[in-house]
Amino acid sequence: MRRLPDLPRVRLLEGPTPLQPMPRLSEALGGRAELWIKREDLGPLTFSGNKLRNLEFLLGAAIADGADTVVTSGRRWSNHCRLTAAAGARLGLNVEVVVSGPRAAGSANLALIEQLGATIHQAETDDRAERDALVAAAAERASAAGRSVRILPVGGSEAAGAWGQVLGALEVHEQAHALGAAPDVILLPTATGGTQAGLIVGSALAGSSVRVVGVVVARPDSELRPVIRQLVGDLATMAGVPAPAGEIELDSNHLGVGYGVPTPEATAAADLIARTEAIFVDPVYTAKALAGLVAQIRSGALDGRRAIFWHGGGIPAVFETLGA
Repeated sequence: MRRLPDLPRVRLLEGPTPLQPMPRLSEALGGRAELWIKREDLGPLTFSGNKLRNLEFLLGAAIADGADTVVTSGRRWSNHCRLTAAAGARLGLNVEVVVSGPRAAGSANLALIEQLGATIHQAETDDRAERDALVAAAAERASAAGRSVRILPVGGSEAAGAWGQVLGALEVHEQAHALGAAPDVILLPTATGGTQAGLIVGSALAGSSVRVVGVVVARPDSELRPVIRQLVGDLATMAGVPAPAGEIELDSNHLGVGYGVPTPEATAAADLIARTEAIFVDPVYTAKALAGLVAQIRSGALDGRRAIFWHGGGIPAVFETLGA
C-alpha cells in the first residue's frame, strides 16, 4: 500500500462519520437510483461538518509552528468559521473570525461562534478586499500583542487542509466496500473547491473510478474550476501520484440568484429528505446540492446507479435569515 505523507495533525474527529442508505428518498424518486448519504454533519463538535477534516491539518500545522492564535473569515453562516471556533476552544487557541457583510439583525451561527469564545470582526460589505483588509488588521493587532498568529484561508481550502478530504474519500470507499455498496457517483456541494479536490484525489488513491460531481453553490464555474484543478494537482503531488485525468465535473444549474439565497428547488429538496429520511440540510450549501441530485435522478442521468450524497454539515444555517 502506498505510504501517505505524515503531516502535522490534531485529532478532532473521533472516528468515521456514518455512511447510511436512503431507501425512502430513493423510493420517493421512483426507485431509479440507489441512494446513500455520508453524514459529515454527525461529527463530534458543534453540529460538526466536513471542515473538521481540513482543520485537523491546518491547526496541526499551526500548533507545530507555535501558533496560539488563528484568524479566518467567511460569511455569517460559515461552517468553517464555526468549526474553527469550536476547534480553538477544544485546543486552547485564540480564534478571531472576520465575517463578510452586510450586517444582519440576528445570526444563530454567529451567536454560537461567540459562545465558543471567538472574537468576531464584522465587515460592512461582501467585498473581498474589505474582508481581507480586516483579516490582515486582526492578525497585525494580535501579533503586536505578542501572539503567534496563523491565518487560515476562507473555507480552509488550501492543499494542507484539503488533505483531510483525501482521507475522507479513503474512509468512505472503505465503508462502501465493507457494505458492498461501491458508488458510481459521489455528489456534493462545492463552494471553495477543497472538498471536491480531495474526494477526486482520494478516490483515485482508493482505486475507484467513481464520478465526483460538485454542485456549484457559491462562485461561478469559470472561477471555481481552475481552483479545483490546482488543488487536485497539489494534492496528487503530496500523495506522490500523477494527478487524476479527466474534467472537473461541476453542475452550475442550482446556484439560483447567488450564494446564500435559497431556491424553490432547494427548499423542496430539503423538505423531501426531511419527510423521507428525517435528515435536515442547510439552505446555503447542502440543500442546493440535494436539488442537483434530485434533478439528475428525475432526468434519468442516474438510472440504475448507486450515488453517495455528501452531507457537509452547516445545520445552524437552517436558523439564519438568508439572502440579506
